[in-house]
Amino acid sequence: MKKLAAILLLTVITTSCAQYTSPPRAEWRAYLHGASMSDMTDAARVAKRPVYLGAGGRLVGDAVETPAAATYGDKTTNDNIAAVGYMANLEFALYDALRKPGISVQRAGTDVVVILVRDAIMELDVAEISPDGADTLNTIAKILNKYDATFMEIAGYTDAMRDANAAAALSGDMAMRTAVFLARKNVKTARMFIVGRGAARPIAAQDDIGRLTNRRIEIRIAPAR
Repeated sequence: MKKLAAILLLTVITTSCAQYTSPPRAEWRAYLHGASMSDMTDAARVAKRPVYLGAGGRLVGDAVETPAAATYGDKTTNDNIAAVGYMANLEFALYDALRKPGISVQRAGTDVVVILVRDAIMELDVAEISPDGADTLNTIAKILNKYDATFMEIAGYTDAMRDANAAAALSGDMAMRTAVFLARKNVKTARMFIVGRGAARPIAAQDDIGRLTNRRIEIRIAPAR
């Protein structure tokens, strides 16, 4: 019995420490079928809504238990109240679970934004998700699957680079690599918008320390309604 317990414990430890490996790049599009390779604008969300609902997605109004009092009054106002409460709970869940260096959770209106500095989730010298990064993204995936009445934009950013095309390619790789990981953890791709923005929108100075911060993934999560 003790020997069996030891074997099971060793299996758990080995599995938890296993290096995550992204599937071959040629397979990424198959994993991301249904995702939009564009910015998550209001118009894009409206256009994507039939695809999202057709893939089994649900709206915030369906995900939130509506008090009897909310059946009266203006529907738009009631839906907004429901969305605010739903996203506040999502923000708290992410904030509570992601207390790690290089990771922050912020509010942007109704939306919630998770900022992941590249070095916090990827290997330093290889374009691959690190073991710590896999643990972090697995946590995010579980929360996104719980709060599934949402769209998300997965955007990659680099620091300032001389070659704009290289910056766009690198940021796109980061975004797609992250999206593939989430898709493999059962996050519906019909919820996803994926974009590489290169060196656009820096959030820190372009010095040695700031460059590390500007190389990042941002996951912006918006209520589906």
